[in-house]
Amino acid sequence: MTDWRQHLIETPEGISALLDRTRSIAVLGIKTGDRPAPAYDVPAYAQRAGFRIIPVPVYYPEVTEILGVPVHRTLAGIGEPVDLVNVFRRDRDIPGHLDDLLQARPRAVWFQLGIRHDEVTETLARAGIDVVQDRCLLVELQARGR
Repeated sequence: MTDWRQHLIETPEGISALLDRTRSIAVLGIKTGDRPAPAYDVPAYAQRAGFRIIPVPVYYPEVTEILGVPVHRTLAGIGEPVDLVNVFRRDRDIPGHLDDLLQARPRAVWFQLGIRHDEVTETLARAGIDVVQDRCLLVELQARGR
């Protein structure tokens, strides 16, 4: 039996390896580009860096497309494997997405800078899903020249 803690990605080497094997990023809590917001700017940067972005907004029921890509209302509704889910939700809102995350079974989940939820993280890691907490994807991509 493997230790679930091996799925906690906390080192620069672990982050690099995760980003090297990532092609598709579903963005849970993505915002529209009508005003500056990290939940739009980070995925826009990742898209320009060559990643396939799959928008999963929590709000904006009338929006059908973000970053030129059709939106999905749930992660499980994407209907195909996703390498990484980049999460832009407050800590207290994270448990409400756990079932959707587990059903979608992404290879990894990334909680943006300032976002931590140790209980959800442990549940995801025990399910074999890699997890990054409290780090900015944009900063990590820029540090690696992407």
